[in-house]
Amino acid sequence: MSRFELAQLNIARLKAPVDSPALKDFVDSLDRINRLAEQSPGYVWRLKDDAGNATALRHFGPDYIVNLTVWKDVAALHDYVYKSGHVEIMRRRREWFERMAEAYSVLWWVPAGERPTPAAAEERLELLRAAGPTSHAFTFQQAFAAPDAENGIQTGSFKNLCSAS
Repeated sequence: MSRFELAQLNIARLKAPVDSPALKDFVDSLDRINRLAEQSPGYVWRLKDDAGNATALRHFGPDYIVNLTVWKDVAALHDYVYKSGHVEIMRRRREWFERMAEAYSVLWWVPAGERPTPAAAEERLELLRAAGPTSHAFTFQQAFAAPDAENGIQTGSFKNLCSAS
C-alpha cells in the first residue's frame, strides 16, 4: 500500500455570481455531487467551508471557485470524475463556467494524511503551467505513479476516456 495519496485541484471561472439564477442548477447540485464524491471508492478528503462546500472560498479571485480533494489514487479519482453521476455536471460546465486558456486542473502526490492548502495547490498549478506535466504536477492525460511505486514510472494516460466531452 502506498504511503502517498493523490491531491487534485481544479478551478473554474464563473460566468455569473454564484447566487445568480444563471448558476442555480449548478449550486442546487453541489450537495448531491459532494455526497457522491464522499461515497465514492478511493475518496479521502475535500476542502469545504462551514456550509459544506467550497464556493465561498475565493483563493484564486472573486470570479473563481475551487475544488480541492484528496483520493487514494488516479484511478479512483478518474472513476468518480468520468464514470459516475459527476459526468452530468461535466457535460453542463460550459453553461456555468468560462473557457480557460491555461491549465485549470492539476494532480500531485502528497504523503498519506497530508491535506493540501489552496496556496500549496496554486503552486502545483503554476508548476504545471510553467513546465508541463512532471511527477510533481500532472494531469489525467499524463499521470505519474506515486513516489513510492515499485518502479516510479508513469502510470499511464487517461486521455480520451471522458464521457462528458
